[in-house]
Amino acid sequence: MAENRRARTGQTAKTAAKTAAPRSSSRRGPEHAARAACESLERLICHPAEGVSAVRRKDDGWCVVVDVLEVPRIPDTTSLLASYEVQIDERGELKEYSRVRRYRRGSADE
Repeated sequence: MAENRRARTGQTAKTAAKTAAPRSSSRRGPEHAARAACESLERLICHPAEGVSAVRRKDDGWCVVVDVLEVPRIPDTTSLLASYEVQIDERGELKEYSRVRRYRRGSADE
């Protein structure tokens, strides 16, 4: 299917690979910020990241909200999670972090 689309537009596989190439390292996007925040936070607090719930651009970098599994329990719906706000600079270096919320996995936002 993708081959047919490329054939219609005159795009070769090599050209498609070039257009899908990641951005240069001088200007990194939200995906890089989210990945860097998760990796840095996991190393510091020794708890696994469950995911990212927000990424915001700031003047001097990024603010990423990372959800972390702090206390695993059985059943899983009773596990304790926490949301951490992580500040990352333009290069992906951790500047600061703080826990902003702690909650049970099965609970809904109020």
